[in-house]
Parts: sequence; C-alpha cells; structure tokens
Amino acid sequence: MIVAVPAEKQSLDSALCVSFGRAPLYCIYDTEKQSSTFISNSAADSPGGAGIQAAQNLTDEHIDTLITFRLGENAAKVLNEAKVTLLKALNLSIADNIANLLEKKLQPLDDIHSGYHHAH
Repeated sequence: MIVAVPAEKQSLDSALCVSFGRAPLYCIYDTEKQSSTFISNSAADSPGGAGIQAAQNLTDEHIDTLITFRLGENAAKVLNEAKVTLLKALNLSIADNIANLLEKKLQPLDDIHSGYHHAH
C-alpha cells in the first residue's frame, strides 16, 4: 500500500500538516517496502485550487491511502475518483499515524469541508 501524509518537515517524526492543500511536503510511505520518500508540494503557493492540484499530484504518485486531518470537497472528489482511501489523522507524528494505519486503528475521514476558496 502506498500512503500519503501531509508533512511539516522531512522526517517520520514530523507532525502532520493541518492543511492538506498547503502542506509544504508530503510523505509517501510504501508499507510493503517500509520505505518513505518526501515530495515537495508544488501546489502550496498557488493562489487557488491548491487542494485539487495537490490531490492530482498525489494520484500521479499512485497512492492508495491518504491520512489527513481534513480535506476540501474538490480535493476529496479527485481522490475519490482515483479510489484513494481517506483516513482521519491522529494528532501524532507521521510514524505514529502509519503505525495506527497498519494496526487498522484509523477511522474514515468524514470531515470534508467546502474548501477555503480565496476571492481575488
């Protein structure tokens, strides 16, 4: 399984970023290889639609699962169409969230909001 987690820092000990679309990095974790890579979020600085762009970038990484605190409806739509499992993050490190995932202790993400659309 390939898991994506919005990250504050390039470390498995990092806290998760509260914002999905504006996270500086994503941890991409392969549960079979038990390996992680971090990718920069090219959408973080975009004026609008960051969540949609970030979701598309992650589907391009062929993720199966996303662990996050909350998600905008447009990003959720992109991920749902790609059959990505959406799980609610715990207020712990990336490593702890992955451990909870492997122990099947994470709940489905139901906190889908209308998105933070910035008027220009």
